[in-house]
Amino acid sequence: MTTDQDITGTDPHRYERDVTGFGRVTVRPIDPEGDVDLLHGWVTQERAGFWGMLDADRERVREIYAYLDSLTTHHAYLVHRDGLPVALFQTYQPEADPVGECYPVQPGDFGLHLFVGPAPASEQGFTGRLFGVLLDFVWADPGRRRLLAEPDARNERAVARLLRAGFRLGPLIDKPEKRARLLFLDRPSTEDRPSATGDEPTAAER
Repeated sequence: MTTDQDITGTDPHRYERDVTGFGRVTVRPIDPEGDVDLLHGWVTQERAGFWGMLDADRERVREIYAYLDSLTTHHAYLVHRDGLPVALFQTYQPEADPVGECYPVQPGDFGLHLFVGPAPASEQGFTGRLFGVLLDFVWADPGRRRLLAEPDARNERAVARLLRAGFRLGPLIDKPEKRARLLFLDRPSTEDRPSATGDEPTAAER
Protein backbone atom coordinates (compact mmCIF):
# COMPACT_ATOMS: atom_id res chain seq x y z
CA MET A 1 0.00 0.00 0.00
CA THR A 2 1.23 3.49 -0.66
CA THR A 3 2.59 5.13 2.48
CA ASP A 4 1.04 8.52 1.95
CA GLN A 5 -1.86 10.66 3.10
CA ASP A 6 -5.23 9.43 1.88
CA ILE A 7 -7.51 12.45 1.60
CA THR A 8 -10.47 10.68 0.04
CA GLY A 9 -13.95 11.87 0.96
CA THR A 10 -17.15 9.84 1.17
CA ASP A 11 -17.82 9.63 -2.59
CA PRO A 12 -16.66 6.15 -3.75
CA HIS A 13 -16.12 7.50 -7.26
CA ARG A 14 -13.74 10.28 -6.23
CA TYR A 15 -10.32 9.63 -4.77
CA GLU A 16 -7.42 11.81 -3.75
CA ARG A 17 -4.02 10.90 -2.36
CA ASP A 18 -0.84 12.81 -1.61
CA VAL A 19 1.97 10.48 -2.70
CA THR A 20 5.36 11.29 -1.21
CA GLY A 21 7.86 12.18 -3.91
CA PHE A 22 5.23 11.87 -6.64
CA GLY A 23 2.52 14.46 -6.06
CA ARG A 24 -1.19 14.68 -5.45
CA VAL A 25 -3.16 12.12 -7.44
CA THR A 26 -6.86 12.71 -7.97
CA VAL A 27 -9.38 10.40 -9.59
CA ARG A 28 -12.77 11.72 -10.65
CA PRO A 29 -15.50 10.59 -13.06
CA ILE A 30 -15.21 11.57 -16.71
CA ASP A 31 -17.35 14.50 -17.80
CA PRO A 32 -18.40 13.39 -21.31
CA GLU A 33 -18.99 16.97 -22.44
CA GLY A 34 -16.23 18.82 -20.63
CA ASP A 35 -13.50 16.23 -21.18
CA VAL A 36 -14.27 15.23 -24.77
CA ASP A 37 -11.56 17.34 -26.42
CA LEU A 38 -8.86 15.97 -24.14
CA LEU A 39 -10.06 12.38 -24.54
CA HIS A 40 -10.39 12.64 -28.30
CA GLY A 41 -6.86 14.01 -28.52
CA TRP A 42 -5.52 11.09 -26.51
CA VAL A 43 -7.37 8.11 -27.98
CA THR A 44 -6.81 9.06 -31.63
CA GLN A 45 -3.03 9.26 -31.36
CA GLU A 46 -1.11 6.47 -33.07
CA ARG A 47 0.25 5.31 -29.70
CA ALA A 48 -3.34 4.59 -28.65
CA GLY A 49 -3.84 1.91 -31.30
CA PHE A 50 -4.66 -0.83 -28.79
CA TRP A 51 -7.38 1.36 -27.24
CA GLY A 52 -9.39 0.78 -30.42
CA MET A 53 -10.60 4.34 -31.10
CA LEU A 54 -8.08 5.69 -33.62
CA ASP A 55 -10.77 6.53 -36.19
CA ALA A 56 -13.35 7.90 -33.75
CA ASP A 57 -14.38 11.50 -34.29
CA ARG A 58 -15.06 13.89 -31.43
CA GLU A 59 -18.79 13.13 -31.34
CA ARG A 60 -18.21 9.38 -31.27
CA VAL A 61 -15.86 9.73 -28.30
CA ARG A 62 -18.45 11.86 -26.50
CA GLU A 63 -21.16 9.26 -27.22
CA ILE A 64 -19.04 6.41 -25.89
CA TYR A 65 -18.27 8.13 -22.60
CA ALA A 66 -21.81 9.45 -22.24
CA TYR A 67 -23.01 5.86 -22.56
CA LEU A 68 -20.51 4.64 -19.95
CA ASP A 69 -21.63 7.47 -17.68
CA SER A 70 -25.20 6.17 -17.89
CA LEU A 71 -24.26 2.71 -16.58
CA THR A 72 -24.04 1.58 -12.96
CA THR A 73 -21.73 -1.35 -13.81
CA HIS A 74 -19.08 0.51 -15.82
CA HIS A 75 -17.22 3.68 -14.87
CA ALA A 76 -14.66 5.93 -16.54
CA TYR A 77 -12.34 8.23 -14.61
CA LEU A 78 -9.88 10.97 -15.45
CA VAL A 79 -6.73 10.80 -13.35
CA HIS A 80 -4.73 13.93 -12.52
CA ARG A 81 -1.35 14.45 -10.91
CA ASP A 82 -0.86 17.86 -9.35
CA GLY A 83 -3.79 19.16 -11.35
CA LEU A 84 -2.63 17.89 -14.76
CA PRO A 85 -4.54 15.08 -16.52
CA VAL A 86 -2.31 12.02 -16.89
CA ALA A 87 -4.50 8.96 -17.44
CA LEU A 88 -7.86 7.49 -18.31
CA PHE A 89 -8.97 4.69 -15.99
CA GLN A 90 -12.01 2.50 -16.62
CA THR A 91 -13.58 -0.11 -14.36
CA TYR A 92 -16.40 -2.58 -14.84
CA GLN A 93 -18.23 -5.54 -13.38
CA PRO A 94 -17.30 -8.54 -15.58
CA GLU A 95 -20.67 -10.23 -15.17
CA ALA A 96 -22.26 -7.19 -16.90
CA ASP A 97 -19.65 -7.04 -19.68
CA PRO A 98 -19.04 -9.20 -22.79
CA VAL A 99 -15.81 -10.47 -21.20
CA GLY A 100 -17.99 -12.26 -18.66
CA GLU A 101 -19.01 -14.68 -21.41
CA CYS A 102 -15.37 -15.61 -22.01
CA TYR A 103 -14.33 -16.94 -18.60
CA PRO A 104 -15.97 -18.21 -15.37
CA VAL A 105 -16.66 -15.04 -13.38
CA GLN A 106 -16.17 -15.38 -9.63
CA PRO A 107 -17.91 -13.34 -6.92
CA GLY A 108 -15.88 -10.20 -6.25
CA ASP A 109 -14.26 -10.06 -9.69
CA PHE A 110 -13.67 -6.50 -10.88
CA GLY A 111 -12.31 -5.43 -14.27
CA LEU A 112 -10.13 -2.49 -15.24
CA HIS A 113 -8.53 -0.72 -18.21
CA LEU A 114 -5.76 1.89 -18.03
CA PHE A 115 -4.67 4.39 -20.65
CA VAL A 116 -1.69 6.55 -19.69
CA GLY A 117 -1.77 9.93 -21.41
CA PRO A 118 1.21 11.39 -23.26
CA ALA A 119 3.71 12.55 -20.68
CA PRO A 120 5.50 15.87 -21.31
CA ALA A 121 8.80 14.17 -20.49
CA SER A 122 10.02 10.68 -19.69
CA GLU A 123 9.89 9.98 -15.96
CA GLN A 124 11.40 6.86 -14.45
CA GLY A 125 8.81 4.73 -12.66
CA PHE A 126 5.87 7.03 -13.43
CA THR A 127 3.39 4.41 -14.61
CA GLY A 128 4.21 2.01 -11.80
CA ARG A 129 3.64 4.57 -9.08
CA LEU A 130 0.47 5.86 -10.69
CA PHE A 131 -0.89 2.34 -11.11
CA GLY A 132 -0.13 1.63 -7.47
CA VAL A 133 -2.38 4.50 -6.41
CA LEU A 134 -5.13 3.30 -8.74
CA LEU A 135 -4.94 -0.18 -7.25
CA ASP A 136 -5.37 1.35 -3.80
CA PHE A 137 -8.42 3.20 -5.14
CA VAL A 138 -9.93 -0.03 -6.45
CA TRP A 139 -9.13 -2.06 -3.31
CA ALA A 140 -10.85 0.57 -1.15
CA ASP A 141 -14.06 -1.38 -1.78
CA PRO A 142 -13.80 -4.51 0.42
CA GLY A 143 -16.18 -6.41 -1.85
CA ARG A 144 -13.60 -6.58 -4.60
CA ARG A 145 -11.74 -9.86 -4.27
CA ARG A 146 -9.97 -10.27 -7.61
CA LEU A 147 -9.00 -7.84 -10.35
CA LEU A 148 -9.21 -8.65 -14.03
CA ALA A 149 -7.38 -7.04 -16.94
CA GLU A 150 -7.80 -7.97 -20.60
CA PRO A 151 -5.20 -6.22 -22.77
CA ASP A 152 -4.88 -7.00 -26.44
CA ALA A 153 -2.72 -10.13 -26.60
CA ARG A 154 -0.29 -8.31 -28.93
CA ASN A 155 0.24 -5.52 -26.42
CA GLU A 156 3.36 -6.95 -24.81
CA ARG A 157 4.11 -3.77 -22.86
CA ALA A 158 0.71 -3.82 -21.18
CA VAL A 159 1.04 -7.50 -20.28
CA ALA A 160 4.52 -6.90 -18.85
CA ARG A 161 3.27 -3.90 -16.88
CA LEU A 162 0.52 -5.98 -15.29
CA LEU A 163 2.87 -8.85 -14.49
CA ARG A 164 5.20 -6.42 -12.70
CA ALA A 165 2.20 -5.24 -10.69
CA GLY A 166 1.62 -8.79 -9.47
CA PHE A 167 -1.04 -9.98 -11.92
CA ARG A 168 -0.82 -13.57 -13.10
CA LEU A 169 -1.45 -14.81 -16.62
CA GLY A 170 -4.83 -16.22 -17.50
CA PRO A 171 -6.09 -17.66 -20.78
CA LEU A 172 -6.33 -16.08 -24.19
CA ILE A 173 -9.87 -15.18 -25.19
CA ASP A 174 -11.43 -14.09 -28.47
CA LYS A 175 -13.65 -11.01 -28.43
CA PRO A 176 -15.23 -9.42 -31.51
CA GLU A 177 -12.74 -6.56 -31.46
CA LYS A 178 -9.58 -8.36 -30.36
CA ARG A 179 -7.82 -11.44 -29.06
CA ALA A 180 -7.17 -10.62 -25.42
CA ARG A 181 -4.98 -11.98 -22.68
CA LEU A 182 -6.73 -12.28 -19.34
CA LEU A 183 -4.68 -11.46 -16.25
CA PHE A 184 -5.78 -11.68 -12.62
CA LEU A 185 -4.72 -10.14 -9.32
CA ASP A 186 -6.05 -11.56 -6.06
CA ARG A 187 -6.83 -9.19 -3.24
CA PRO A 188 -3.80 -9.06 -0.89
CA SER A 189 -4.05 -8.78 2.83
CA THR A 190 -3.85 -5.28 4.27
CA GLU A 191 -0.38 -5.94 5.61
CA ASP A 192 0.95 -7.45 2.40
CA ARG A 193 -0.66 -5.18 -0.17
CA PRO A 194 2.07 -3.62 -2.33
CA SER A 195 1.66 -0.71 -4.67
CA ALA A 196 2.66 -1.50 -8.23
CA THR A 197 6.15 -0.49 -9.19
CA GLY A 198 7.63 0.13 -12.58
CA ASP A 199 10.77 1.34 -14.20
CA GLU A 200 9.50 3.19 -17.25
CA PRO A 201 6.51 5.11 -18.50
CA THR A 202 4.36 3.16 -20.92
CA ALA A 203 1.88 3.88 -23.66
CA ALA A 204 -1.78 2.93 -23.58
CA GLU A 205 -2.50 -0.28 -21.72
CA ARG A 206 -5.61 -2.17 -22.65
